[in-house]
Amino acid sequence: MLLSVLLHTYSMRYVLPAAVMLGTAPTYILAWGAWRLFSALLPARFYHQVDDRLYTIYQSMVLFFFENYTGVQIILYGDLPKNKENVVCIANHQSTVDWIIANMLAIRQNALGHIRYVLKDGLKWLPLYGWYFSQHGGMYVNRRPIFNEKKMRNKLYIQMKAKTPMYLVIFPEGTRYSPELRKVIADSQAYAEKEGLTVLKHVLTPRVKATHVAVDSMKSYLDAVYDITIAYEGTTDHKGQRKSAPTMTEFLCKECPRIHIHIERIELKDIPGEQMFMRRWLHDRFEVKDKLLIEFYDAKDSKRRNRFPGKSVHAKLSLQKTLPSVLFLSGLTASMLLTESGRKLYIKTWIYGSLLGCLWVSIKA
Repeated sequence: MLLSVLLHTYSMRYVLPAAVMLGTAPTYILAWGAWRLFSALLPARFYHQVDDRLYTIYQSMVLFFFENYTGVQIILYGDLPKNKENVVCIANHQSTVDWIIANMLAIRQNALGHIRYVLKDGLKWLPLYGWYFSQHGGMYVNRRPIFNEKKMRNKLYIQMKAKTPMYLVIFPEGTRYSPELRKVIADSQAYAEKEGLTVLKHVLTPRVKATHVAVDSMKSYLDAVYDITIAYEGTTDHKGQRKSAPTMTEFLCKECPRIHIHIERIELKDIPGEQMFMRRWLHDRFEVKDKLLIEFYDAKDSKRRNRFPGKSVHAKLSLQKTLPSVLFLSGLTASMLLTESGRKLYIKTWIYGSLLGCLWVSIKA
């Protein structure tokens, strides 16, 4: 009986992080909304500077749970940039945790607030979050029926005009790779074979449009492109076959002891400008990712398995980077909930903020 209670308690480890992250969302939106109204008469760069700072506070809180709370180890390989840069990050996609990985890298460059995402269109309907991500500079894309290149370029031009620091994260595969999604993998490999491209084993065939628009639109603004390859340790079965990467819930229950991240910094001059040639270049980059992951998952030598080649660094994140944000946002939310008027405002923010946000993204995003 005691054992079953302990196991159940362990499996509920995600409840506290979920409660804090979701519970502080209305408080955050209210603080951001107040600044948005106040800054309406100020130059855009002032709005973006404070918005980035607010975003840093919230995402630092998120990272407290995904790093300090879980105790996960972050192992970095390759080029380890330390200074802030305007960059496009291209990464393989296998889990809902992947977007947190970009946060993990950005905070180590003191660039957490500069993150913007290229997101699947369906995510814009998330209550509060979907609307705010767009306000923060995120871009929703839909390959079907047509990719809206003009809308994405316009949003990027607005960001550049305001001289907004840029840490744009793109997952070119467009959907998550999972060994369980056999049809998705089969369709991706069939497409590659049809187009005369190398068939990939541990990643899907990348789509080039969003990457091309981002790099082409910001070529005079960017410092580099970061090619990021992510591997979650412990995602093979007893036969050595790859399993699905952990979900957010599983991750918060300590289902992943280590994350391995390989980074390659690519100069813009080494990236073709025309979409046709960039398509080949991007596929070549994913071939490199595939080889790294084959080495990680399939190496016969146990010493080479579960690691990327080359030197590695265990990058531990200090509590000083994350805990103050948890205390600040939790304290602010708790003080609001202590009064009847505060509770009413809190509930109305969840309800009306979500409804108005959905209305806004249905028209604008």
